[in-house]
Amino acid sequence: MKELVEVIAKALVDDPDSVVVTEKAEGKTNVLEVHVADGDMGKVIGKQGRIAKAIRSVVKAAAAKEDKKVIVDIVQ
Repeated sequence: MKELVEVIAKALVDDPDSVVVTEKAEGKTNVLEVHVADGDMGKVIGKQGRIAKAIRSVVKAAAAKEDKKVIVDIVQ
């Protein structure tokens, strides 16, 4: 899952080298934190959060195939 989010985020931003995805396990749930440059934050979130919602939907579908629960957080 981490690699999937990393590939998607790097494709969206102007500075792909600044994209960092960290994974934390909290019980049965994995939390993926996406860190991007300040100038690229809007590109990852999108208007009214549409791109962020789309990223979460893709990850949720991929996680459902593996019987896992994954949460994607976009942090500053």
